[in-house]
This record gives sequence, structure tokens and C-alpha cells, in this order.
Amino acid sequence: MTSIEVNNVKISFEEESLRFILYQEGAAWEWMESYRPHFEYEGGTLEFKDAVSVSHERVDNGLGVGIRSRYQGFIVGGTQVPYAFETYVWIEQTTGHIYFEWIPVCEEGLQVKRVYWPGAMAFEEKRKDWYTLLNYQQGLLIPNTWETELGPIVFDGFFGTAGAYMPWFGQIKEGEGCLALCTTPWNAGYQAEHPAGGPYTHVNVYFEPSLGRMEYRRVMRYTLMSHCDYNDMCKVYRTYVNEQGNLRTLREKAAKVPVIDRLIGSGFVHTGIKTQVCENSDFFDPEQPDKNNHLTTFAAREAQMREIHEAGAKKVYLHLDGWAQPGYDNQHPDYTPACEEAGGWAGMKSLADTMHELGYLFGIHDQYRDFYLSSQSFDEDYACRLMDGTIPRHQRWAGGPQSYLCGTQAPYYVKRNFEVLRENQIELDCAYLDVFTCNEGDECNNPRHRMSRRECYEARNHCFDYLMSRGILPSSEEVNDWCVPSMVFCHYAPYDFMLRKPGSPKFGVPVPLFNLVFHDCLIEPWMMDQVSEDEDYMLYAVLNGGAPYLLRDGAYPNFDGSFETMGLGLKEDIKRCDVVCELHEKVAKCEMVRHELVDGEYTVQRTVFADGTSVTVDFGKQTYEIAYGTDK
Repeated sequence: MTSIEVNNVKISFEEESLRFILYQEGAAWEWMESYRPHFEYEGGTLEFKDAVSVSHERVDNGLGVGIRSRYQGFIVGGTQVPYAFETYVWIEQTTGHIYFEWIPVCEEGLQVKRVYWPGAMAFEEKRKDWYTLLNYQQGLLIPNTWETELGPIVFDGFFGTAGAYMPWFGQIKEGEGCLALCTTPWNAGYQAEHPAGGPYTHVNVYFEPSLGRMEYRRVMRYTLMSHCDYNDMCKVYRTYVNEQGNLRTLREKAAKVPVIDRLIGSGFVHTGIKTQVCENSDFFDPEQPDKNNHLTTFAAREAQMREIHEAGAKKVYLHLDGWAQPGYDNQHPDYTPACEEAGGWAGMKSLADTMHELGYLFGIHDQYRDFYLSSQSFDEDYACRLMDGTIPRHQRWAGGPQSYLCGTQAPYYVKRNFEVLRENQIELDCAYLDVFTCNEGDECNNPRHRMSRRECYEARNHCFDYLMSRGILPSSEEVNDWCVPSMVFCHYAPYDFMLRKPGSPKFGVPVPLFNLVFHDCLIEPWMMDQVSEDEDYMLYAVLNGGAPYLLRDGAYPNFDGSFETMGLGLKEDIKRCDVVCELHEKVAKCEMVRHELVDGEYTVQRTVFADGTSVTVDFGKQTYEIAYGTDK
């Protein structure tokens, strides 16, 4: 066994098993005994120890101390191939951070699909004060005593998706913590296992190729912490984001586009104009062909907004689906003109003008990932092409068969389409570019516009940046740390259970990990449904200091959290929204400095904001208390 130590941080390395143990102030973090470093390739699985040549050396340099290992040559089908890589595990002297680096050296002879390294920590004690933190949507805390089994995580926990808003996870045992942060997250993710009743939770990381090659160094940073909780871990990550120059607050964004201040404290209305489900769509119901085909005119929506105004809604933002001739989720990116049978450009302009006359804000749904075969612009030469030359297709959404538009092309289409809207005098305050922030980055192997996942995320941010340059506030479906510098608000940033059928068991304790890092950087609207006598989503809206949905009319029934709930009536909805809007006005630009499980109770939670405002919610009694701070 080899050991290295810097200040109060120590690493032990077992050369035979290739397992590591991390220590700080007596607390040990040891990989699972059953874990063996390994990778999958086209044809099977190999362990690191299967290398023909394995060597280890100690490294001392001006930054710290580490252990470098080299794995060279593997036997595949009876033949030795030259595939080789290194690992470098080192302690940074300045900070005490521990870095695990996986470094490709020679990629000849093997097509690697996934590398599973570093390993999952042994985390076996059935104790309430042993818990795991997952950035599964807004955030999830899983005590080792939690009775519900952890279900499948969307996108297999791929960083940069709804399965991982932030590229880190953490574990805490009796106040001792281990935070695992991926500093190269573009082709990486995590997997987690928690059986019913515990007594353990295991979390591992994986790395995938970029455009068929591992190509670049993959890095996980581990931070060992003492006397900590999940708040401390979130603040460590906030510090990291700030160090990278990516902590862009709403105050900074509002200085550039002041209409942000009008969006703060608004009630959100999500509704649409035209829905048309094509016969070749998976959503089409042949037994009830007209079920999902309907039309509401711009004039009718105008009347609805006047009714909302007369009912007393002070500040409102209208997010309009299906405003164009093709109908919702049809023929993108060729989505103009405005729906003729609903009133055309004149009707749409009248609705926008009415919104501004009422003092409200107006925005539209748009889409630049789904590339519909029915669009005039469709050309396979601009669709995402996989490494084997194939072009993925499906027909899930209303518009039927589609592939994916290469992200390199999206900024051009955004400029083209929004210029048409400007020419038709549609004054937009906001725009929603669908799915960019919940789906993984795409890759494209077409040599004319080759694109990595990292470049795809950059292209998506370019779309947001263009809208901001035109004074239009950009939003997308969910949130992610990579979009924070460029995006202003989202459709929602929910806890994972909110997108499942009401009453479904929770996979852990919902905690606002994302908001503990980014609350003052983005505007998040929250569902306000009272889904049962025992569950009122308004409580999560106030707890998180977010914006409320006054009306949320999802395009696909019983999908993405659009379930039938208890109707309370417009007057009551406005009254409830007023509470959330007033709070949002106060704290939208404030950091969420702390979240607490009051007296250790999962059902009683409190958030504290930088201005001194605190919100206490009792989910058991279905009550809330807001104590406004006095700081400005």
C-alpha cells in the first residue's frame, strides 16, 4: 500500500485492488470493497488490472503530491492492442482538494464506451445522519434509512440534464462530508443505488467518449469536509462556480436588460393557440382523432387576459404555445407565420399589444432542437449525425417524424425567425427555447459542422445571448449550471416527484440544492396546484422564494407534471399567487443562504435569504410562515 499526505489530507492506494481510501481528520472514505476499476468497450468489459503493463509512481511537484499509474496494452480476442491510459490522483497543497484524473494516452485498438472510475464510496450504516445528496432536478437528500427505493434517474444521471442540474454529488456521515465534483462534465454522469429501507446508498461516476474518442483528460475533484451539512456543500460549489466566472446574478443581468425587474414578482400564465397532433405521431389517438386537435383564437386569449386583469392580477407574464400556423411542436424550425385561423399576424400583434396595455409581459414558445421532416428547411445534411453515420429519428411529439438539428445551426435559425417576428411588429418581452436545458448536449459527426457536446452547450447559450442582445429575456424548459451566465428564467426547476403522478412515493427528502447555489441568478416559476388534501405545491413555491404559476395549461395532458388537480377558481388562484409574488419581489435577487430541516424533521423546512427573510413550511400541517427581513 502506498500513502501520500498533505497537511491534514491523506490518500492510501492499494496496488493490488487499485482501490483508494481518502482521509481527513480521522474520517475515512473508502471505495466499496466489491468495486474494481473497469471500462466498457465495443465487445465487452475490461478491468484496469487486465492491462499487460501496469506501473505506479509517486509525483511531487510545486502544486502537491500524487500517485500516477499507467495501464498499457490489453488483450482483446487473443491479440494485444496498444490502448493505454494513465490515472493521476493527487492532493492540492493550497486547498486540500483531491483530484482524480483519467488521461487517455493511446486510443488504438479499442473503442471505449464508458469508463467507471473513480469508484463508489462504501456508505453502509443505516443511520439517519448518513445521507446522500443528488442534484436530480432541484435536489434530493437520501438518508440511509429512507424506506422508498430510488427509482431510475432521468438521462441516467448525465451531467447537464434534468438528471443532474449541477455536476456534483455528496455524502455526509455524522457531520463528515465528501463532495465529488466533476470539473469536465460534458461527457460524464453519475449512477446511484438505494434499496428500499437502505441500509446504504452508493453513487458512482462514469465518463463517455466525445465523438467516438475519450480524447481529453477527465477530472473529478473530491473535497473532504468536517462539521458540515448539505448547505456547506452547496456553498463550496457556489464558490467554485464563482471562481470559474460563471456566477452571473439577476442584478447583473437586469443592469443589461431592465425588463427583468418587471418579470420579478409576476404570475406566470402558460397557455396556447393551436394544437395539431399528426397521425404519424406517437401521441395520436386513432380512436379519438380530434382529442388533441383544437384551436383558440388570439382574440379569445386577449379576452382571457382582460378577465385575469379585471379579477385583480397585478403582474402577469403570458407564455404562449402553438402560436404559429403549424401548431404546437410541429415543423420546427420553420414555425412562421402566425396561425391564420386564429387571427394571423394582426391577431397576434393585438394580443401582444393588449398585454402591454395591461402592464403585462408577453413571450412565446419556440424550438431549435427538434428537426421535423415536415419542415421546408429539413435537410439530413444539417441533422445530427452519429459516429456510425446514422441520423437518429423518432416520432414522439405532435409533429411526427423528426431528427435533431445540429446545434451549430440553431443560432442562425433563431436570428432568422425572430427577425420575421420583428418585421411583423410582434413586441416580445421574453422567449422560451424548448428542451435546451433539460436534454443532454447533442453530438454531430458531419465534417461540415462537427460538434461536441461541449460545443452544443455553447451554441445553445449563443441562442440565449442573442435574445438578450435584442432585449428579449431568454428561458428554456428547466435549469442547469452551464446556462446560468446566459439564461434569465425557466419553465420550471421542480423536485423530481412533481413530474410523477401526484401521490407517488418520494425517492428522498426534497431539498433545494440548486437554489442554495443559484437562487439569485435565475427566475424559477413553481407549480401552484393543490394536488390533494395532503399536498399543496404552493408550499414549495414559497419555500423556494420563486415565482408562481397562475395558470398552467400543459400541451400534453398527464405529461411533464400536467395532471388534473383540485380546481380552486380564478379569484382564489390570484389570491394565492399574490402571496408568492410579494415574496418573490423581495427575495428574487437574494442568495438563499440556508435551508433547514427544522429540529431534524423532514416535513418542517425553513429557508433563509440574504436580506434576512425566512420562510417556514410545515408539510404535515400544510401551513407556511413568512418573516420578512429588513436588509436591503
